[in-house]
Amino acid sequence: MNLIGFLTLAMKESKRVIRIWKQTLVPPVITTTLYFLIFGQLIGARIGDMQGVSYMRFIAPGLMMMTAISASYVNTASSFFLSKFNKTYEELLVSPLSSHNIICGYITGSVLRGVLSATLVTLVTLFFITLNVHSWWMIFSTLFLTTMTFSLGGLINAIFAKNFDDVGLIPTFVLTPLTYLGGVFYSISLLPDFWQSVSKFNPIVYMISGFRYGFLGISDVPIYCSFLVLGSLVIGLYWLAYVLIEKGVGLRA
Repeated sequence: MNLIGFLTLAMKESKRVIRIWKQTLVPPVITTTLYFLIFGQLIGARIGDMQGVSYMRFIAPGLMMMTAISASYVNTASSFFLSKFNKTYEELLVSPLSSHNIICGYITGSVLRGVLSATLVTLVTLFFITLNVHSWWMIFSTLFLTTMTFSLGGLINAIFAKNFDDVGLIPTFVLTPLTYLGGVFYSISLLPDFWQSVSKFNPIVYMISGFRYGFLGISDVPIYCSFLVLGSLVIGLYWLAYVLIEKGVGLRA
């Protein structure tokens, strides 16, 4: 592990997130405010309580996690593909950085963006509701593993992408539907048995349930299942990213 090389790349990616904060951090705040105004106050008043808590309190953890997922995925995908597009990635190929250094360096900036975005959304949430914390450890561990998962997913997306349209394809047609079907705005326990079983194949269900448990102490799936799914995804996606970079898939002409 080339520690200096890793820290240099991680610092570069982190500074990029802060430098373009108007693009990386402001949009989630605006979007979340609209979600709370529309779904929380207008629609939530008609829905009433969900699993024993007000609807606004129920959807708050889901909105935070949805923001973190989108931010971490898009950050790695766009940053890594931009380095391919500008040919700056070739400098990394001839540097003493290992594939582990490159992967960890890129996902560090994305995890930072995901955590910062979720933190800002949390601050916005405080203008609408009072947040009670059931388990800080559950909140931080679920958030960290989720942002790692989607940072690695964004990296793999960028490796295979051949143009900017390919970078936006997965977030639009895969991530967005899975997120909305992941229990952000409803409890999957309200679904018929068949659709509950189908929903459990959606990994985002486990992420949002684990994160919601950290705040409210309620979950649609067992907590150990959330960690089992998240841990498996992180290990599997990291291994895949490592193999692809080692073989130079999509990187070497």
